[in-house]
Amino acid sequence: MLNRWWSTLRKLRDERTLRRRPIPDPLWRLTLARYPFLDAREEADRAALRDLATLFLAQKEFTGAQGMEITDEIAVAVAAQACLPVLRLGLEAYSGFVGIVIHPDEVVARREVMDEDGIVHRYDETLSGEAMEGGPVMLSWRDVESAGESAEWGYNVVIHEFAHVLDMADGIADGVPPLPDRAAREAWRRVLGEEFHGFCDRVDAGEETLLDPYGAESVDEFFAVASEVFFVAPGELQLEHPQLYALLAGYYRQDPARMTARRTR
Repeated sequence: MLNRWWSTLRKLRDERTLRRRPIPDPLWRLTLARYPFLDAREEADRAALRDLATLFLAQKEFTGAQGMEITDEIAVAVAAQACLPVLRLGLEAYSGFVGIVIHPDEVVARREVMDEDGIVHRYDETLSGEAMEGGPVMLSWRDVESAGESAEWGYNVVIHEFAHVLDMADGIADGVPPLPDRAAREAWRRVLGEEFHGFCDRVDAGEETLLDPYGAESVDEFFAVASEVFFVAPGELQLEHPQLYALLAGYYRQDPARMTARRTR
């Protein structure tokens, strides 16, 4: 009874948000024009994505770093790309965090790692984005803004970091997002593991790969890198990694390669 009451209340709240605070038409058209992989979707998907992005903006808190001002253009650009992976999963998948921090450009983070001998190694890491369990999600606006062009080589920092958010929803960053049961998790680990190890072999051999070689760092990075390509260059991923494409299509409940091919005929 309580769950039904809460579901009804949430539905009424969302309907009010969509009615009172919709993304303005000119701004939405601009966003689609700047990111062709969004505009390539069918009309029903674009409408659903707009609604989801509107609700995302109402639920999340944006903060500008290094004096950066968060404009409507910036917020909508992030929201539209972040909502693409959860177009069928729903915003509940992002319920574990609130904050999004936008930097003008890449940032340098100081890292510390202890090796097996107990020696601490310190180094600097340049980041275009970072997702932490419980938030916030950090993004470089330069990388977000150029996502329309970088889609040509399968790069999208927003999708990458929000794939990490999905992965960490069960408390572990292991490349395995929440799945319905043990059998589904075992099947996921088998397929993703095979794809990951084959990819690492190719990277080690110096081969040119569709997926960013950074995905060979760990299986969770492989999942995030593969998710980028799945959404921004789906046809290429389906051709080169059909099993990986099918795995992601089943999880995200989307078939962007089919949809994009039909829209571009």
